[in-house]
Amino acid sequence: MNDFKIVNAWICKIENGQVVPVFGDVHISNGRIFSIKTKKFKTYLTQKEKQKEKNIYDAKGRVITIPQVNFHDHFYSRLAKGLRISGEMNNFHNILKNYWWKVDKALDLQMVEASAQMAVIESIKNGVTYIFDHHASPNAAGGSLTTIAKILKAHKLRGVLCFETTDRNGTNLAELGLHENKSFINSFADDDIKSMLGLHASFTLADDTLAGAEKLVKDYNLGIHIHLCEDLVDRKVSKQISGQFPVKRLIKFNLLNNKSILAHGIFLTKQEYQLIDEYGSAIAYNVDSNLNNNVGLPKYRNVLAGIPILLGTDGMHANPGRTMKNYFLLLRHFGFSFNETFKMIHKVFLDQLMFIQEYFDDFPNLQVNNRADFIIWDYVPPTPLSKDNFWGHYIYGMLERAIQSTVQQGKFLMKDKKLIGINEEKINKEIYKQGDKLFYRIK
Repeated sequence: MNDFKIVNAWICKIENGQVVPVFGDVHISNGRIFSIKTKKFKTYLTQKEKQKEKNIYDAKGRVITIPQVNFHDHFYSRLAKGLRISGEMNNFHNILKNYWWKVDKALDLQMVEASAQMAVIESIKNGVTYIFDHHASPNAAGGSLTTIAKILKAHKLRGVLCFETTDRNGTNLAELGLHENKSFINSFADDDIKSMLGLHASFTLADDTLAGAEKLVKDYNLGIHIHLCEDLVDRKVSKQISGQFPVKRLIKFNLLNNKSILAHGIFLTKQEYQLIDEYGSAIAYNVDSNLNNNVGLPKYRNVLAGIPILLGTDGMHANPGRTMKNYFLLLRHFGFSFNETFKMIHKVFLDQLMFIQEYFDDFPNLQVNNRADFIIWDYVPPTPLSKDNFWGHYIYGMLERAIQSTVQQGKFLMKDKKLIGINEEKINKEIYKQGDKLFYRIK
């Protein structure tokens, strides 16, 4: 289907920093939006249903938006469901030591591949076609990023990948982490797969490793992808091992720039927010994970307006829309007015759009000649839809519904909730095979 039309849709174009819905038809040709023809929604309401025509997809009044983006995912966590737990889980550091650091050390490349397959299927079902993944498999580092990249490309998704460098498993594995990042940059980066430099968190990184990271960032013009002050342990241990808190350590090694993602950013001072703003790095909120781990939440009123805010799932699920809704509700919970909250949601939307263009300058705005990357929500607006009330429809309507169809570069990856070209039953059997192996490795 290289040339087809989607008819009777609310097309939510982005113009001058606003989401501008128009009702009409979209003509897709050779992976791009060839034309958009507007028409009156009331005319559609009164017309008789037509017979299905070849190369015509009838959206039946549903809403089209740009695809969802997950700015902080952990594919490697996908198999970690229902595992046996030994050891205390009474604080964040113990959760890491007694669960996640056991899981990542148990992974082999077959498990990495199965995890990526599971993540890709979940992502497509949630309309996510752009993913920033932060990978960890310290005993299967070599080739792990290429393994993930091949799965993304096979399913026509775009990704920004990195390997989690850390000293918590010793110097040799820390060096292997840096090497995997460098090797992947040299061997696989293309129009659809990009690279960042992955770092776990300041409190598990030695100065020598950060110096090695500094060299890679400079040599390859990279952004870093790191967990920052997700828990107070990051501040406490960083100060003990280096004499500095995490933000100043990153600045010392020239690791903050406008291509960098600082995940979580919960325990930051006003001065540290000022420094992050100065260096242009983005903070990726992962509110679902923060609530699950009982680590707290950022003091949202302290966050400077100039800092780009992104949203991720931290590997808990593959639906950034759920993160957006929970972020909205948390802002309301903390006393932000409806007007303030909707402004902050609008800001996140625009921040994410600007940040992703640092990596994919052809990310679409749903305009003519754009890449035909978009999603169709299973949502028919019950009241008029316009640029003035889009966010009310988005928060209380679209985000409460499933994705009807996912389109990437003019091809359906999912059509009417059915995956296209994916044998899900076969893949699920392989996922279980690898998950079963992980289950019995974890003791």
